[in-house]
Order: sequence, then C-alpha cells, then structure tokens
Amino acid sequence: MTKKILTVAILTIVLSSCVSKKKYVELETDYMNTKGELQKTTVEKENLEARFAKIEKRVDVYNGQINSLQEDNISLQKSSDKKMAFVGNDLTVLPKDVRVNLDATLSKLSPEELAGAKTLKDSMNIAISYKLKKSISENELEQDIDVNIDKTVVMISVADSLLFRSGSYRINTKAYPFLQKLADVLASEQSMDVMVEGHTDSRTIHTESIIDNWDLSVKRSTAIVRLLQNKYKVDPSRLIPSGRSSYLPLTDNNTRENRARNRRTNIIILPNINKFFALLAEEEVVEN
Repeated sequence: MTKKILTVAILTIVLSSCVSKKKYVELETDYMNTKGELQKTTVEKENLEARFAKIEKRVDVYNGQINSLQEDNISLQKSSDKKMAFVGNDLTVLPKDVRVNLDATLSKLSPEELAGAKTLKDSMNIAISYKLKKSISENELEQDIDVNIDKTVVMISVADSLLFRSGSYRINTKAYPFLQKLADVLASEQSMDVMVEGHTDSRTIHTESIIDNWDLSVKRSTAIVRLLQNKYKVDPSRLIPSGRSSYLPLTDNNTRENRARNRRTNIIILPNINKFFALLAEEEVVEN
C-alpha cells in the first residue's frame, strides 16, 4: 500500500513539473514577442518624434517668414502713409520747397476757390490752374484759351484759331507766348506730365501731307510737343501727343461756329505718381 502511494506521489510530482515547464516556455515566448513589439513601437515612436521635430522646425521657419513679411508690410504701410499724395489733404508729405511754393499759391485763393480741394492732388491742380490763369492774359482767356479743373486733371482748351491755320499743322507764331508760359509752369511743377490732344471738326480732309482727320489731329499734337521740347526745353519724357480726330466734339458740327469750337487742342496737365514719389525720395536723401 505504501509502495502504491509513493508511486502516485512521484507521478504527480513529475506531471506537475512538466506542466510548469510548458507554461514557462509559453510565458517566455509571450515575453519575447512583447519585447519585440515594444522595440518596434519604440523605433516607430522615435521616427515619429523625428518627423514631428522636422515639422516643428518648418513651422518655426514659416512663422519667421510670416513675421518678417508682417514687419515689411508695416514698414511699407508707414512709408505709404508718409508719401500718400492722393489721400487726404496733408501738405506735409511734400518736399519743403514744393510745399512752400504750394502754400504761397493757395494762400492767394478764396475759401470758395479752395472748397473743392479734398485731396492733395486737388490742391496741386487748383494751384496749377491758378498759375496758368494768372500767366495768361484776360484777352487770351476770353477768346482762345479756357483753363479748368476737369475731375483729376487741369484741362487747357486752346482754340484752333490761336494755334493753327485752317487745315494746317504748322503752329502760328502768335501762340508762342502762351506756349512759353505753359513751359514756365511745367518747369516749376516737375511731378506733372502733359498730354497734348488734337481735335478736328467733322469735315474730311485729304492732301499730299495729310491723309485724313486722324492724321491732322496727330500731326498737330506732335507739332506742339516738338516745339515744347526743342524751343522751350521741356523734358520729352513728360510729353504725350494724342490725336482724337473728330470723334469727341464739344457740340454738333452743323454750323460754322460749332465747327470752330470743335477744332481745338486740349493740353492736359496730369500728375505723374512715380515722379512725385521720386521727388519725395530725393528730399529724404537730402535731409538724411
């Protein structure tokens, strides 16, 4: 009996020992698998961290560029605010000598004449118009020349009778005094350009030297431009010839008087923004 009990005990111990070893192998296998997964996850984590660091670096670079652009924008805005010649009527943006000249001219005008000056550009146009009217005789203004501010420019309308003979683009010498006065005003306003615009009546013309009304209107405007350049030394880069033929009449071409009104040359004085800002830049260099 004792012998049987001993045998059973031994078998129990052996079987128990075998189960524990199997479990051990399973646990060891699970451990190795888990360890491998952990190592894999660690590598992936490190890769993700490296990619994230690169992304953060790029974001920092982009933020730096954005901040730089914002600073540039602020700087440009300040410069623009300082030099804005056409928003507001702040004469302080002008160079000193130009401002003094403009102030002196505007001081001679009545409040009614200055009422339309909402911007600096308006003030400059009013001053130029005043100078032209003062330099041109009352007789010329009444008969042959009309000076007005038309929207954003100074418009000088010169009758055909002053500048040219009928059907000709040769300038009358009696127009020279007026063109001299125009050149003098332009010399004092360096930020202004000049468009010379020729107009004819509706009667057709064709000669050996003139093809049609388009040709005549262009030849007349270029004749004036050449005279301003060659005789009165106006910078040619400031001169713009233009021909409009008979297609912008002031009135119907049904009477002799109306046709005479339509035969005209418009001299349009307009601000050149680039030249105006260049004058400001020159002033800043002198002051610095």
